[in-house]
Amino acid sequence: MASISRSGSAHWEGGGKDGTGHVSTQSGVLKEAPYGFNARFGEGRGTNPEELIAAAHAGCFTMALAFQLAGANLTATSMDTSAKVGMDQVEGGWKIARVALTLKAKVPGCDEATFQKLAETAKANCPVSKVLNAEITLDATLEG
Repeated sequence: MASISRSGSAHWEGGGKDGTGHVSTQSGVLKEAPYGFNARFGEGRGTNPEELIAAAHAGCFTMALAFQLAGANLTATSMDTSAKVGMDQVEGGWKIARVALTLKAKVPGCDEATFQKLAETAKANCPVSKVLNAEITLDATLEG
């Protein structure tokens, strides 16, 4: 079996609310992207772990669906997925409790039942879905 390894890193200085940090990815697409309390719990400038998880989940699911479609001899002309990560405050801190995936896709020659089945399979089997211990919902729309 194959094995793949990817990495990211974070640097932080200061306290939880008043500190600042940056994150970087192995590929260099993110290089010292700022993050901090205000970007995470407010509308401050910078990124945060939850939006990075949301982007990763949207990308992972969409690519997984492209492979599911290919297995059914179908090809999407477009797929647009958003992921909304929901956090709940729990005893001892915060928890990522849910992810809502919303997909709008154009797949010529695909009927609704096949589309929904393939989308659900992709949701259940993309690696990011498998790593998250959260409720993951999917609202998939096949556009004509």
